[in-house]
Amino acid sequence: MSNALTTATELFHGAGGLDPDAAVRAIAPALDGTDDGELFLEYRESESISLDDGRIRAASFDTRRGFGLRAVLGEAAYFAHAGEISNEALARAAETIRAAKSRDLSVTAAGPAGAKAPLYAGINPLAEAPFAARAELLQQIDAFARAADPRVIQVMASIAGEWQVIEILRADASRVADIRPLVRLNVSVVLEKDGRRESGSHGFGGRTSYSEVTGVEAWQYAVREAIRQAEVNLASIPAPAGEMPVVLGAGWPGILLHEAIGHGLEGDFNRKQTSAFSGLMGSRVASPGVTVIDDGTIPDRRGSLTIDDEGTPTSRTTLIDDGILVGFIQDRQNARLMNMRATGNGRRQSYAHAPMPRMTNTIMLGGDASPEDMIKSVKRGLYAVNFGGGQVDITSGKFVFSAAEAYMIEDGKVTAPVKGATLIGNGPDALTKVEMIGNDMMLDPGIGTCGKNGQGVPVGVGQPTMKMLGLTVGGTAA
Repeated sequence: MSNALTTATELFHGAGGLDPDAAVRAIAPALDGTDDGELFLEYRESESISLDDGRIRAASFDTRRGFGLRAVLGEAAYFAHAGEISNEALARAAETIRAAKSRDLSVTAAGPAGAKAPLYAGINPLAEAPFAARAELLQQIDAFARAADPRVIQVMASIAGEWQVIEILRADASRVADIRPLVRLNVSVVLEKDGRRESGSHGFGGRTSYSEVTGVEAWQYAVREAIRQAEVNLASIPAPAGEMPVVLGAGWPGILLHEAIGHGLEGDFNRKQTSAFSGLMGSRVASPGVTVIDDGTIPDRRGSLTIDDEGTPTSRTTLIDDGILVGFIQDRQNARLMNMRATGNGRRQSYAHAPMPRMTNTIMLGGDASPEDMIKSVKRGLYAVNFGGGQVDITSGKFVFSAAEAYMIEDGKVTAPVKGATLIGNGPDALTKVEMIGNDMMLDPGIGTCGKNGQGVPVGVGQPTMKMLGLTVGGTAA
């Protein structure tokens, strides 16, 4: 038995828990005659500590456990959940679904293939060191930031971690489990100079132990990077407006790809014909050289999963190959209805939520251009290094993103930093405007959370430096 199944057995099937055989007998009537379905068991410990101006402003610790039972029949899904794991609660949930679902019988699909080797260690980060040690670390971050630059007038820092154990049990008695650690550290500072105040921030994390984010070199780098960004903003001028070439930086700017492109490639939107990419399978949707993948198999990454929340092993799924649309992001239900393969992207926020197709790590692969050559090729344009928030309309593909760090490009050189720049465009159209793709593909530092239909899940993004023609830049310059 794998370490994950051993741990899941201890948490879910020990004294006072569920007997696996009895659980199968309980859910069988609810899943009888359906296309698909599963019992999803979850145990989660999570904590968060935040500091503001030298004081701990908030600290929380939470333990949750429960189950979600789902039966799928055609386009319909029947779902019941409970915040306790007991034979009685499961029996009530199973009876509720059995009574509610249609009696139009189907043939239940075979379950996913068995789990692969874990992509991350099963260590519980919350048990590594006392809670007080993490609070003390935030105090050290505050002191270091103020000593590093006398212009620092405010320091905000937070550290968060969780340890999640899940098990998925099906009516055929198959069981798979996963142990998922997740940690993150964030630092923000405010600098003041000549009466002007500007902020900067940096965060990082992944499915690792706390030691990966609490090492001295790691958190000191985060502080210095936050100060650097604030310093850039202190020197910034109002951004210009108009249509111009834009060079996107490597790494986190892939969030634009995630929002403007990735959501439109999720199976449910395409099955319902509500995506800007609907009906375009096999068509050119991007410039030659543009290859986009969703890869949930990268070890220790924030968006990676050994198995998804339906029990399907995650995969490296090619979505756009050399500019041609070749794949969608699929959970089991939408894949079956579209006669396609499930890609290991069935994800849920918790046991209280039903799964749906969601991204893991969405990445544009690198090309052969150098970032320096891209900059040299621009007479007048924008170099967007980092992004803040954004909005996208899935149906039309229209997006608006704000640049957290950006610079003017003038006569082939990066010049003044600008503030207030927004990128405005249409996702499918924007991909056709890619002119140069860099040889410096980089993943984000591990900070992404994706929202969809009220559910949030950790994700990753990545891309190389990329030159795009004719994007609309919204600015504040008079």
